[in-house]
Amino acid sequence: MFSWIEILNPRVKARLGHIKYALIDFDGTISVIRQGWEDVMIPLMIEMICDGQLPTKEIEREVREYVDYSTGILTIKQMQWLADAVRRYGIAKNPKSPYEYKRIYNQRLLVRVEERLGKLRRGELNPDDLMIKGARRFLEELRRHKIRMYLASGTDHEYVLKEAEALVIKEYFTGGIYGALDRTEAHTKERIIQRILDENNLRGDNLLVVGDGPVEIRNAKSRDAIALGVATNEVKREGLNPRKRERLINAGADLIVPDFTRSRELVDFLLKPGDQKV
Repeated sequence: MFSWIEILNPRVKARLGHIKYALIDFDGTISVIRQGWEDVMIPLMIEMICDGQLPTKEIEREVREYVDYSTGILTIKQMQWLADAVRRYGIAKNPKSPYEYKRIYNQRLLVRVEERLGKLRRGELNPDDLMIKGARRFLEELRRHKIRMYLASGTDHEYVLKEAEALVIKEYFTGGIYGALDRTEAHTKERIIQRILDENNLRGDNLLVVGDGPVEIRNAKSRDAIALGVATNEVKREGLNPRKRERLINAGADLIVPDFTRSRELVDFLLKPGDQKV
């Protein structure tokens, strides 16, 4: 491991220098507005499965493993898994639809989200206080090098637009901003990656995928794109989160960084690898 970037796939160095487009995950990669969402989703899932009964270790383990594995996927997909798990265990007397579970989840999570956005509106926080450190400079550096950027999230489209606007970052994403749409999979990261490659007649090494979750990393690798994992401690907004690092490694990340505090060097490394020593 180098001091600022971990090269997990040695062959990736020969593929760098050709990036023209970038798909960037939102929550946990750029934004920390939804930091702690797992602390809402995991208890909710256990509560819905157990319906007032004490959870078994098996249930707790299965829920935690699923949430960890599914980080970055559409929220409705996670709620579909929950609905299946509720039926499978057969404890709950009145199972709900995935859409009802999602409504309850959003209702609980939005309490935290609105508290943070309220501080932003009142001037108690600046937009960069709700972003991974160095993230804005990273976006500026990519834009300076004329990289066309797309923003993607498993969070509902309306919330992604609202939160990206609050952080004043919409202008960077000339390729578009894509949040989840319940009734279609058109905005899944897998579909967006394929569309970017197909519509622009790109090779895999022309596309950089940046994210903190295994979903976008797995999707990137399945299309031969370059996968940059961001394993940040979201509470501190900088520094390495070992658990994130482990799941990004398992997902097949080519490279891992702890944050964007060395954004200029990172972008130079990705776009001009021959000039860099790490």
